[in-house]
Amino acid sequence: MDHVIARVTATQAALDLIALLRGRHGPLMFFQSGGCCDGSTPMCYPAGEFAISDTDVYLGNLDGTPFYMGSEQFEYWEHTQLIIDVVDGNGGMFSLDNGTGRRFLTRSRLFSDEELAALRPPA
Repeated sequence: MDHVIARVTATQAALDLIALLRGRHGPLMFFQSGGCCDGSTPMCYPAGEFAISDTDVYLGNLDGTPFYMGSEQFEYWEHTQLIIDVVDGNGGMFSLDNGTGRRFLTRSRLFSDEELAALRPPA
């Protein structure tokens, strides 16, 4: 495979909301954990407002906005590409999308065997 395989991507609607929120709040970051309720959605924070631990996994960035996931959740999702989208509704209580009338939503697709092999570090 000649191209880089992204673990996380975003729809144009998500990129537009990220740009809006960046204009209001400055640099941003995302975190998605395996918790219930708000923790099972992608949460958008001002950069540095959420403490990333040594066990959290960096998945990539969305238009310069880093995206992290809890390591336990990553074990379940490592075979999928996350596609961050936007739908109408209220965002997570602590997420910056709350109050915009739109919220971030994670969709996913399974990686092909070839993509998974390319993502795994050499033994």
